[in-house]
Amino acid sequence: MYLTCRGIISAVISLNDRGFVAQHSQNNQPVEVSEELDALSCELLGSALDALAAGVEVPVIVSVEDAAGTRVTNSFSEDGIETCINEAHSYIASLVAGKTGRPDNLGVPVRYAIVYEGAVDLENNGYEDALILEFAEKDQQAFSAYVLWQGFGAGEAFQWCDPEPAGEVDSLL
Repeated sequence: MYLTCRGIISAVISLNDRGFVAQHSQNNQPVEVSEELDALSCELLGSALDALAAGVEVPVIVSVEDAAGTRVTNSFSEDGIETCINEAHSYIASLVAGKTGRPDNLGVPVRYAIVYEGAVDLENNGYEDALILEFAEKDQQAFSAYVLWQGFGAGEAFQWCDPEPAGEVDSLL
């Protein structure tokens, strides 16, 4: 199962002649998305989809990267989903503020992605299983997207839809 990197970010970001630009930014300012953030988000979402296809529950997973490309990934699964999401957000904020020792020679994070299992209310169809993705780059707007999926543990029969935008979120950088 392979998901192209452009498939994730393009759910929220559209490609124009100058590069990636946000479709709907609150301040109507263009939002450039680096290839590094695109790759970080793609790899995180792709590994989560692979886990679901293999029948493995996906915890809240955070991946942060510094300007030199040093990447650290951490997961949160010991509490309920809301608590784990809050812990993931706090983890990123503490790495940025330098309140937590940065592992593996990680410098100040300049981009991150978070993925976790959730559900999306599709109104007439009710709630559907989804992976939720939050992603951001320093000095840019943060976004979220979701990917509907079905077939937990179904291997090659596992199915997912193209990513859909879920809106802007507060940046943790």
